[in-house]
Amino acid sequence: MSDVVQFQAQPEIDMPRLDDPASSEANPLDLIIVGAGFAGLYALQRALNSNRSAVVLERGGDVGGTWYWNRYPGARCDIQSMEYSYSFDDALQQDWSWTERYAAQPEILNYANHVADRFGLRPHIRFSTLVVTMTFLEANNLWRTETAAGDVFFSRFCIMATGCLSSTNLPDFEGRDDFQGEAYHTGTWPHDRVDFTGKRVGIIGTGSSSIQSIPIIAASCAHLTVFQRTPNYAIPAHNGPIDEGYVQDIKQHYDDFRVLNKQMFAGFGAHQTRWGHLFLTLMRRVKRSGLKHAGKRVDSVSAAALVILEAISTPTKSPQSLSATRFEAP
Repeated sequence: MSDVVQFQAQPEIDMPRLDDPASSEANPLDLIIVGAGFAGLYALQRALNSNRSAVVLERGGDVGGTWYWNRYPGARCDIQSMEYSYSFDDALQQDWSWTERYAAQPEILNYANHVADRFGLRPHIRFSTLVVTMTFLEANNLWRTETAAGDVFFSRFCIMATGCLSSTNLPDFEGRDDFQGEAYHTGTWPHDRVDFTGKRVGIIGTGSSSIQSIPIIAASCAHLTVFQRTPNYAIPAHNGPIDEGYVQDIKQHYDDFRVLNKQMFAGFGAHQTRWGHLFLTLMRRVKRSGLKHAGKRVDSVSAAALVILEAISTPTKSPQSLSATRFEAP
């Protein structure tokens, strides 16, 4: 196909592969997981930790998901590092150290590799493996999964941990295949550095990938033209080295930090609101107080968070309006 010829494919990493658990209709796996990104790694860890048999099928050459594929200049996360991380293991939370407020792609990929190695996940992952069909066999309630190499797996359940960024979009512009120069897609960027020195470069689109890569590519190429259909709204990230005091404060109260974020619409960003610090303070005080609310003792950060959110659930209230009269003595 022209897409494969026109856009450079990712090189595959020669990873050692251990034998997978036996899989047949008579002896199926508990789980087939498609994708070894953040969701796939977590699903595998949970499966193995509960003594379930599982195999991950990953079309890339290593773990990382979107951070394995998206290696374009300037690629980084737009969620702060202390939040863009796993919460299932406190030792991992305490041991890992981020270097920037918003982590760049190489650091996030290092983190994914660290998790895979730390929890012994690699022996259960088959890399460079493309799933082509998945069929539910109603007669025996099993999933039949076949790969491009012809391997077949049977499992009781399947988890599609493919995410929302696993397929690249190549607009079918007239004459696209006639272009004789180098062509790249941010979602399938080469592993080796691309040198734009002295070249004329055109970038199509101004989504987040372009917003991140344009300044860096522009600094090295001879001329850059950006083709934009619809402008995107963007604000300065104010990125920089992560503040160690901020890190230590979160690590001392990581449970509270995670609980508070779970109350947010998108699951993160509570500390960025004007009430974030006050929320954390109130949660700690309510939890330590031993007070009762609605006849029940408030003895967890989750309960404290819900009490505080209820107290400020109307537009006329704020965290400062939280009154002790809402509680009962122990």
